[in-house]
Amino acid sequence: MQHIDPIMVIDNDPGLCTLIAAILTDNGYAVITFNSPYKGVAEFKNGAYSLVISDVKMPGMDGIEVLEHIKRINPTTPVIIITAHATLDISIQALRKGADDMLLKPFESGELMLRVNNVLKNNALLRENIKLKEELFGRFRFENIIGISKGIKEVLEKVQKIAPTDIPTIIIGESGTGKELIAQAIHYNSLRKDKPFVALNCGALPHNLLESELFGHKKGAFTGATEDKAGLIESANDGTLFLDEIGNLSIEAQKGLLRFLQEKELRRIGDNKNIKVDVRIISATNVDLLTAIKENKFREDLYYRLNGMSINLPTLRERIEDIPLLASYFISQQNKKLNKNCAGFTADAMEALSAFHWPGNIRQLKNVVDAAHALSNDKYIDIDTIEQFVKISGKESEDAGGGEYHAALAHFERDYFRNLLQQYRGNVDEAAKRAGINMVTLYRKIKKYGLKS
Repeated sequence: MQHIDPIMVIDNDPGLCTLIAAILTDNGYAVITFNSPYKGVAEFKNGAYSLVISDVKMPGMDGIEVLEHIKRINPTTPVIIITAHATLDISIQALRKGADDMLLKPFESGELMLRVNNVLKNNALLRENIKLKEELFGRFRFENIIGISKGIKEVLEKVQKIAPTDIPTIIIGESGTGKELIAQAIHYNSLRKDKPFVALNCGALPHNLLESELFGHKKGAFTGATEDKAGLIESANDGTLFLDEIGNLSIEAQKGLLRFLQEKELRRIGDNKNIKVDVRIISATNVDLLTAIKENKFREDLYYRLNGMSINLPTLRERIEDIPLLASYFISQQNKKLNKNCAGFTADAMEALSAFHWPGNIRQLKNVVDAAHALSNDKYIDIDTIEQFVKISGKESEDAGGGEYHAALAHFERDYFRNLLQQYRGNVDEAAKRAGINMVTLYRKIKKYGLKS
C-alpha cells in the first residue's frame, strides 16, 4: 500500500540512493532521491514529504545542515541521519538539531525498514496529538463562545485579560449558564494550556469523600483505601483545578484547601509528608458566598483567597439576543451527530424560544433544541413541536377568541404600546424596559396590532 506523502532520500552516492529507494519502494513507499543536498532542500520547500533520510557526509552541505534546513521549514517532518562513523560529537549535534533517528552504515534492509516504520509511527502519533490539542484549544477560543449580547461580551473581555495571569477566580452564575465553559476558556487561553484541566463538582460527592478526592490518601488511611491515590489538586499540577459549586465544600475540606493555598503544598490523608504543587484555582458557585459566610457555612479567609477576581455570568433571560445564535449552533451540532439537514426554526418557533424565561438557562435551551430536533422531520422546527417542551407565553389569551373582555384587552394593549413607542420615539429596547417585558414580546405585539416602531 503506497503512502500519500513520499520519502525524500538525500545522498551524494547514487548507488546508495538507488539501494535505499529500492528497499522503500518494495515496502510500499513512494520515494524521491537527490544526489545534491542543495536540490533536495530546495525541493522540500515546494512539497510535502512524510520523511527525509540524509547522509551526514556530503560535499558543500552536510547532513546536519540539511537537518537544520528541513526543521526550519517544517519542524514536524521527521529526519533520519545516515552515517558511517557515529561519533559522539555527530550524534549529539544531530539530536540537538532535531534528528529523529540515526542509522549506521552499512545496514541491512530490515534494519532500515524498522527505523523508518518506527519514526513514521511516532510522527503519526505526534501529529494526532497536535491535531487533538489544536481542536481542543479551538473549542475554547474566545470567538467560539457564542454570543453578541453586552453581558457576554463583558465576560469575554474580562476572561481575555485574566487568562494569561494566575489570579484565582470565582465564576458566579445560575445553574446552566456555562460556568465550566468559561473556566475552560480561561485555562486554554493561559500559559498553562498544555497542562491538565481538572474539574471537580463539589456538590456531587458526599462530604466524607471530598477531602480524599481533593488531597488524595495513603493506603490504609481509612476503610476502603486499598492503595495510594493522588488527589485532584496533585493531578492538576502545573495546570488548572476547577472547583464547581465551591459553596458545597465541607468546613473541614475548606480548612485543608485554605492551608494548601497559603503554603502551596498538600498532605495526602494518612501521610506524614508534604507535596509541593503549583496549580491555578478557578472556582464557581450558584449561591451567595457572602451570605454563606454570615451563616458560618463558608470561611471568610478562604473566600478572599479564592476571590482574586470574580466573573458574573448573565442568565439566558438577560441575553435573549443570543438565543437565536445558540439555538442555531445546537441545531448544527445535532445535524452532524444524527446526519440530518434541519435548517432551523420557523419564525413563530424562534419567537417562542426567545420569549421563554429559561430557568435552566443554556443547558435547558440545549435540551429543548435537541429534543425538538429529534422529534421533527421537517426542514424547519415549528411552534407546535416547541410547545411540547416549553410553555409559550401569552398563547392561551391570544388563542382564546373573541368576547367583550378580549376585545377590551386588545384595545387597551394596542393603545398602551402605541403610546409607549411614541413616548420613546420608536426605541423598542427602552420601551420594552419601561413595560417590563423583553424586546421579542414587544415586537410580537407590534406585529399583532400593526404598530410602527
